[in-house]
Amino acid sequence: MTTLATSPQQRAEARTPLSVVWTIIAISAAASLFLAWLVYYHPPVDVAGTHLAFLPALDAVLNALCAVFLVIGFRHILRREIRQHRNSMFGAFVVSSAFLVAYVLNHVLHGDMLFPRAYPTARFIYLWLLLTPHILLAILCLPMILITFFLSLSGRFPAHKRLARWTFPIWLYVSVSGVVVYAMLAYYR
Repeated sequence: MTTLATSPQQRAEARTPLSVVWTIIAISAAASLFLAWLVYYHPPVDVAGTHLAFLPALDAVLNALCAVFLVIGFRHILRREIRQHRNSMFGAFVVSSAFLVAYVLNHVLHGDMLFPRAYPTARFIYLWLLLTPHILLAILCLPMILITFFLSLSGRFPAHKRLARWTFPIWLYVSVSGVVVYAMLAYYR
């Protein structure tokens, strides 16, 4: 007969090491500070925007693909299809990583794209109702994604499940709103 009780040593081994969590948070904070510097302070290399002008559209496509992978992965986990869920989440992670590379390259080359002042109502909606929550949630989401992945890869599935309930909707919002950010900038430019 097996017992459901676990020893203090087993519970301690099952806990996520705080050093890992703090390392992930520190890396995420450094990445966010770097991106803020890149977007708001770094002078663009290609001011004319002639090199790799497709990067903003590529970022939108990668965000859309991430959203698709997330929704498919969510559907798989609801059906208890663990392997397919894992594959979908890895797909979302890979395209999000590719997005980040293309995003950094785009901002190194072209700098930040500003919404035109000629459309004050659309600009207000874009800046305050779309872009601000998108940026804040993207900053919050990065460490959540990394910790959620760590919990899964280290076999801490109950903790993974608890955090994933928050990570999934935020990551999905950031991905979808990234597509809308691109669409609004493209439409109003």
